[in-house]
Amino acid sequence: SSETRAASMSLFDKVEFAGLELSNHIAMAPMTRSRASSDGVVADFTATYYEQRASAGLLITEGATISKQGSGWHHAPGIYTVEQTEAWKAVASAV
Repeated sequence: SSETRAASMSLFDKVEFAGLELSNHIAMAPMTRSRASSDGVVADFTATYYEQRASAGLLITEGATISKQGSGWHHAPGIYTVEQTEAWKAVASAV
């Protein structure tokens, strides 16, 4: 039964979610850290930040703006220029 299955599950058990096999049931929610440059490029230490947390479980990165007009706060990361996209590639490679 579903009650028995739920009672026997652990936070640290593997789980399949949305077609992904995850190492556990832990997820890091997206946050807004406002640590990008004024041009919306994430800093080099962003890759280190997420790399340090990658073993915890599923990571959902911070919100990123899709256009200059769509930015709602200062130092918000973007994903609409080549420079921004290249910086996010370093983050993705790190995790």
